[in-house]
Amino acid sequence: MEGMTALTSVITSSRSGSLTGSLTDGSAAPADSSQVENRDLACATRVLRTEADALLALAGSLDGKFLRALDILQGIEGRVIVTGMGKSGHVARKIAATMASTGTPAFFVHPGEASHGDLGMIARIDAVVALSNSGETHELADIIAYTRRFGIPLIGMTRRAASALAEQSDVALVIPPEPEACPLGLAPTTSTTMMLALGDALAVALLERRGFSAADFREFHPGGQLGRALLKVTDIMHKGEDLPLCRLDSPLSDVIFEMTAKRLGCVGVTDEAGALVGIITDGDLRRHLTPELLAERADSIMSPRPKTIRPKALIVEALREMNDKKITTLFVIEADRPLGIVHIHDVLRAGAA
Repeated sequence: MEGMTALTSVITSSRSGSLTGSLTDGSAAPADSSQVENRDLACATRVLRTEADALLALAGSLDGKFLRALDILQGIEGRVIVTGMGKSGHVARKIAATMASTGTPAFFVHPGEASHGDLGMIARIDAVVALSNSGETHELADIIAYTRRFGIPLIGMTRRAASALAEQSDVALVIPPEPEACPLGLAPTTSTTMMLALGDALAVALLERRGFSAADFREFHPGGQLGRALLKVTDIMHKGEDLPLCRLDSPLSDVIFEMTAKRLGCVGVTDEAGALVGIITDGDLRRHLTPELLAERADSIMSPRPKTIRPKALIVEALREMNDKKITTLFVIEADRPLGIVHIHDVLRAGAA
């Protein structure tokens, strides 16, 4: 009965939030919630600072070996094969994906699968980037031997300069021996962060060497917000039969018919050579509305020098131009000839805003 009374007292105290000290079995009572939060934030801060310090050390360690690795990766005719086991394998997949999306053809090969037939995916015109924290990952042995047998360039990324991977590599990128953020010093944390960052450094340096542009980037990212933002005006413009045009000497009755049929609120005016020389908007028609209007010619009310944009411009540039000029349409021209027209509604539908 006394035990039941003590248990009831503990439960009551717990529910009221007044439980402190030790429980009846001698174990520690739950800490105050603010203490737990402070401890968690301190842990997270320690991890981030540890890894940030490691990245600074990595940046300071870069030397001619990094440049030789870039020379190899830029100079190959084939693809970059990135490989690694375990956590290093996950990082390797991301490095391969980053390279592939920034103009360096690359893909991941699992070292275990490589030993069972996937070595055939690695050609003699390729290069291999192999990741291993210890540099002694036995699953990499067959890939390493294969590169040595056929003279395939091998770039090793490891923490140990005296490892088998580093010694067999054409270029060994050795990351600094910074402590892991894991308090046990066992879980790959700092080391994988440095490998990931070093892979990003390789990918971006190659991107800049090749002069990879935003337009090139869009070719590899056609989906999602990024792909939409990198659309060109030629991807969304109205062209061909949908392009509202008339000649300088066209009667305004024809201009009104053209504007009504194309439903873009304007008509471009071209000269005898087909060059765009003016524009007539629905506002122009309203401002010149008289009983004699239909007998006039297009050149009598057109506005000269219409606002235009180049074919390779991104739709975000078109949107900025429209906002700056307070207009709703832009003619897309090349050598003064109209190729198409972009309306602000087209830009917004494409997701540029």
